[in-house]
Amino acid sequence: MRTLDTANFSDKKVLIRVDFNVPIDENNRVTDHTRIKAAKPTVDKVLADGGSCVLMTHLGRPKGVDDNLSLRHIVLEIQTVLGVDIQFSKQTIGPEVEAQAKALQPGQIMLLENLRFYDEETKGDEQFANALSTLADCYINDAFGTAHRAHASTTIVAQFFPKAKYFGYLLAQEIHAIDRVMSTGEKPVLAVLGGAKVSSKITIIENILDKVDHLIIGGGMSFTFAKAMGGQIGNSICEDDKQELALSILITAKEKGVQIHLPTDVVAGDRFSNEANQQIFPIDHIPDGWEGMDAGPESVVAFREVVLQSKTILWNGPLGVFEFSQFSQGTIALGEAISASTRKGAFSLVGGGDSVAAVKQFNMENEVSYVSTGGGAMLESLEGKTLPGIAAIMA
Repeated sequence: MRTLDTANFSDKKVLIRVDFNVPIDENNRVTDHTRIKAAKPTVDKVLADGGSCVLMTHLGRPKGVDDNLSLRHIVLEIQTVLGVDIQFSKQTIGPEVEAQAKALQPGQIMLLENLRFYDEETKGDEQFANALSTLADCYINDAFGTAHRAHASTTIVAQFFPKAKYFGYLLAQEIHAIDRVMSTGEKPVLAVLGGAKVSSKITIIENILDKVDHLIIGGGMSFTFAKAMGGQIGNSICEDDKQELALSILITAKEKGVQIHLPTDVVAGDRFSNEANQQIFPIDHIPDGWEGMDAGPESVVAFREVVLQSKTILWNGPLGVFEFSQFSQGTIALGEAISASTRKGAFSLVGGGDSVAAVKQFNMENEVSYVSTGGGAMLESLEGKTLPGIAAIMA
């Protein structure tokens, strides 16, 4: 693995693909600096060696040039987090950018304009990638959040640096964290999969059944399992066409010796609202007019016991509609159990948009071992896919 610790960037210009696709408010202010902070160790390494950095990233999904998504709006925020002055380039490729990059002195940083102002970026255009490569002597990919895309800046550009391409610290950490869950982690290994749909997690479930000892299935997709087993689920969310699949997953898990844990009770609401009336029902006896919105107290206790006996834990997806405070207790309790297990020495990886949002919302992100920065990239890794951005550095 080409890691940064094997390299010295003295007097080198280094092209770094970072992931500064950060949330911004209506005043173009960054509302969450996590992804910028995550890139700092890699940038610091290059500068400490006596190199200079050319940073490139996308922001949002612009259709051509869109000033609202110009990186100029967040340059000051990036400067503040990285603690270094940033030279901003209004262009991404071309003679002006090349001249500005050539003039960079050791210890200096320049930031290119939004990569996705160019269609060539998402199309994986080789000429565009070649133009980016002329700006530097070395290439580092530190953008796990886009490593599952074969874009020009994440994958294609690497071929122009056959002997000078590296994994950034963040990307290496992400690979290591997923590897601990999927292959090297201490047993028992537990995966907690929540969220609304079985269909969005099928490939993950199929891939991890060979890797885990326990699987907790919560959130909306638990109702598909409950109904498949003959339960009454009222108005709860359900994928009727996935009931046979749910039953086959239960059979396969049993054959592989994996214990599946489903909620036994739920907190239900009489409508999808934080102001809904609440009642607790067994998951297989929910009356019409009620929908399951959170794991019930009996389920929370059972899940906690499983979490506390596990040594390696993956958490992907909430146990309920945690955005509604009245239906957030199951997700909070799960987070607290994972935090407690982590304090006892377990390795815990949290990934996927909703899970990450939950640990941040409930101030638990520093109580787990690792919080992934890449939703789609992490899901594809858990499905067993080789990510093109990672393969390009290995090649």
